[in-house]
Amino acid sequence: MIEAAWAYAHPARVSWVIARRQTGLAKRVTDLAWRAQLRLCARFRKLAARGLNRNKIVVAVARELSGFVWALGQDIKPI
Repeated sequence: MIEAAWAYAHPARVSWVIARRQTGLAKRVTDLAWRAQLRLCARFRKLAARGLNRNKIVVAVARELSGFVWALGQDIKPI
């Protein structure tokens, strides 16, 4: 989670690699992923603007990311 949280220091966008990876996924999954990306990028920027240590920011974002992963597991049922 910590390694993934570093990616949210960059602006939210759907690159061609991500778009290709998301083909065939349920719309609910891609919508939740996009909302997570927007929220986590904004959270990173807000905390950075407050002047917090970057490592603390990453841990806070990773904690919030784990909440999205949990929500995804609760929302999407296995086939």
